[in-house]
Amino acid sequence: MQLDFASVETISLPKNTEALIIRLGPPDERMSDDEFEEFCAQYPEMRIEMTSEGEVIMMPPVVTEGGKRNFLLTTRFGAWVETDGTGVGFDSSTGFTLPNGAKRSPDVSWIRREHWDALSDKQKNSFALVCPDFVVELRSKSDRLTTLQAKMEEYLANGAQLGWLIDPREKRVHIYRPGASVQVLDNPSEISGAPLLKDFVLKLRDILD
Repeated sequence: MQLDFASVETISLPKNTEALIIRLGPPDERMSDDEFEEFCAQYPEMRIEMTSEGEVIMMPPVVTEGGKRNFLLTTRFGAWVETDGTGVGFDSSTGFTLPNGAKRSPDVSWIRREHWDALSDKQKNSFALVCPDFVVELRSKSDRLTTLQAKMEEYLANGAQLGWLIDPREKRVHIYRPGASVQVLDNPSEISGAPLLKDFVLKLRDILD
């Protein structure tokens, strides 16, 4: 399959647009893995995902305040990952291919060491076919809450064991676990990752407020 990438060489998102969705028509109904990687490489300034139906979603970079929150989230979790050693952590630039075929990039994610070690070198150097055990989505200024909620449900359906949707706009944290109702915390000062993330407690100062 060959895609005419030049046809989308210049893309301008309207103000306050959450994302640009590209639907490929016949005969190019879906990008292959290689084509998707090539497409992402052409737009390094964009955050790009693909739904299980093959729709390509192009999202603008977060605003400065959102980037600060994401940095704090990543560094605080990263410190625990380094100390704990039972898994591998990833930032928002990482893409995964979920079992349903969607390609997603959580803001923060973590894979158990045994799941990571089971991947081949080729898989690790692509959008690996694996769903992280733990995922975090941090709501940005342009994100619709319903969109993020649907993504969290998708992660659970594809194997995630714990998910946090952190919403600074409403000062809430939505906690997702398999087989359980979503737990919503109003303006918590911290949240615990136990039992999956042993001894990890995320301080939410300057992330949620």
